[in-house]
Amino acid sequence: MFAIVGTLFGLAFMLLFWLLAALATIFWIWMLINAITNKGLRDVEKIIWVLVIFFLHFLGALIYFFVGRPRGAAAI
Repeated sequence: MFAIVGTLFGLAFMLLFWLLAALATIFWIWMLINAITNKGLRDVEKIIWVLVIFFLHFLGALIYFFVGRPRGAAAI
């Protein structure tokens, strides 16, 4: 009985982990594309943001989302 519950709990945890990882990857790709196509940023700023997002992955995407994105969104 406990083996089945443990197996189901492990499976649910694994599925939740994969779902969160997939969502984080989609968010990372979305922010990377947004930084590349953002017309409110100068070329040097674009390169810096793309490098920050690329090398810091999810953390870089979060930083760009809260710091770099609003200026470009307001300019569009």
